[in-house]
Amino acid sequence: MTGTETSMAPDVRKSEPTDQPGIFKLYPRAFPEENLIPLVTSLLDDPASVLSLIALSASEITGHAACTFCELEGQNRRVALLGPIAVDPDHQRQGVGQALVHDVFTRMEASDIDRVCVLGDPAYYRRFGFAPETGVEPPYPLPNEWRGAWQSRLLNDDDCSLSGRMAVPAPWRDPALWGA
Repeated sequence: MTGTETSMAPDVRKSEPTDQPGIFKLYPRAFPEENLIPLVTSLLDDPASVLSLIALSASEITGHAACTFCELEGQNRRVALLGPIAVDPDHQRQGVGQALVHDVFTRMEASDIDRVCVLGDPAYYRRFGFAPETGVEPPYPLPNEWRGAWQSRLLNDDDCSLSGRMAVPAPWRDPALWGA
């Protein structure tokens, strides 16, 4: 947060089934042009493969982040796919997204994840240390205009040159999610 913002950092915790109504209200507000509810529902229905975090401000859900545990095809290397992330428009630019992303990193490091990948706005994710990803391929070919949005962040100190196609759980196997 910058000195001009007056809100305190939100509390972040794992989501629970009772949080789902609040999570489902959040996405249409954050992304009025997209219907992410089917994807979010599928992700929440797969807690063994997906870390789901919520940000709370005064007991109100102000943000949500999902991070899916993935592998590289034919390898015993674990990577993660960050997204979607939603922050209530009334709470944007108050550190909610930042708190969620940093908590994801902490939890992924504790889970021995080598790298977190994301398909998102480079200007936003660059501030978290994401850089263009060229070794780990998304599960489907991306349209040319989306190539710069495929990014990753290494979570450990090893000079890890991971490469290969990302194997994703069922919620991410819809080619339309990848622009195909």
